[in-house]
Amino acid sequence: MNNNILLYIGRFLILVLVQVFVLNHINFLGYLNPYIYIIFILLAPININKSLFLFLSFILGLTIDLFGDSGGIHATACICIAYLRPVILRSVFGLSYEFQTVKLSKVGFGQRLAYVTLIVLIHHIILFSLEIFNFSHILLIAKKTLFSSLFSIIVIMVVLVLFRRKDS
Repeated sequence: MNNNILLYIGRFLILVLVQVFVLNHINFLGYLNPYIYIIFILLAPININKSLFLFLSFILGLTIDLFGDSGGIHATACICIAYLRPVILRSVFGLSYEFQTVKLSKVGFGQRLAYVTLIVLIHHIILFSLEIFNFSHILLIAKKTLFSSLFSIIVIMVVLVLFRRKDS
């Protein structure tokens, strides 16, 4: 269990550092900004304590907010996707989720893509809706959500393929 805790702490730190010092400075055409820190939420164990998971998701988002001076929008988006994650897992993986046998490295590409896409889309819709916070700019919210989501999904899928665990 200690190795798993160290793995999660290391994953948390690396994702936050890469997001804050590298990816937050990428902004193609004003719409493309990859947010890969949500990999931490995507790869969290299925049987994690729900209160602890919500707290860790909040800390993850708050850390990104503190470095980005974004006023809590990342924390809110992270808490929302952490809260909705069991519903998304159940809808994408079905019985495998019910019996807690889902391992992201062992599922098919289509299921993995569906899971990542749903989490990223929900995260980005919440994030950009709170960032812009003006219904008259709904097209801007949609544009930023669409393009950043596509870019984030591609980057996250590449990261998941490159760094998947061989033993799991």
